[in-house]
Amino acid sequence: MDEIKLDVQIRDHLKKRQVKALRQNDLVPGVIYGGRHQPTHVKLDKQTFERIRRHHHGEIILLLNIFEGEKKLGDFHAIVKEMQHHPVSDEVIHIDFKRISMTEKIEVKVPINAKGEAIGVKKDGGALEHVLWELTVECLPTQVPEKIVVDVTSLEINQAVHVKDIVLPEGLVCKNDPEAVVIAVAPPMKEEVVEPSEEGEMEEPEVIKEKKKEEGEGEAKEDADAKQPEAKEEKE
Repeated sequence: MDEIKLDVQIRDHLKKRQVKALRQNDLVPGVIYGGRHQPTHVKLDKQTFERIRRHHHGEIILLLNIFEGEKKLGDFHAIVKEMQHHPVSDEVIHIDFKRISMTEKIEVKVPINAKGEAIGVKKDGGALEHVLWELTVECLPTQVPEKIVVDVTSLEINQAVHVKDIVLPEGLVCKNDPEAVVIAVAPPMKEEVVEPSEEGEMEEPEVIKEKKKEEGEGEAKEDADAKQPEAKEEKE
């Protein structure tokens, strides 16, 4: 994995109003933690970081150059542990960096890419289903691959690639469930012809019965009204 240099500035402004002002000036607030050092609050250029994200997929090893104004305070390696995004624009609004040692193993997520066209899709009209998009692996920072490629050309209908089927580069230990499905080929969907059901055919008679019931209730009401005067005369 390539080592990418990134300059960051020490940040003293921690209040909400001050952080908002940073973002308005195209800066991203962040914090660096890990190792034997106390957390360090920093800020960095948003455009520079977005350019790195576009050109490098998956986990990346950063060499952070720490500055205070024009003075360089030092540098060390780190990975991006977490990013917060704006709920509407999806822009990065905060970054958590984690210090790492190049001689100690780390746990990272590596994206999975499908290679080729499955025979079950090409010949039988099936659908390729990409279920698991990344693997969690443990390895040295120098061994982190940019991606893991899975060849799907031999997959037929109802066949799948599981985590246990993937051959990882030397030095990588997978942390996912070995039985988890990564990529599968589902059978083609069949169009179903909807035929009238027996219940549907009985709907009309039910409506007729309901009407008859209403008519019967009306006739009963008229008979009751007709009998009321006679009951009154008997009372008198």
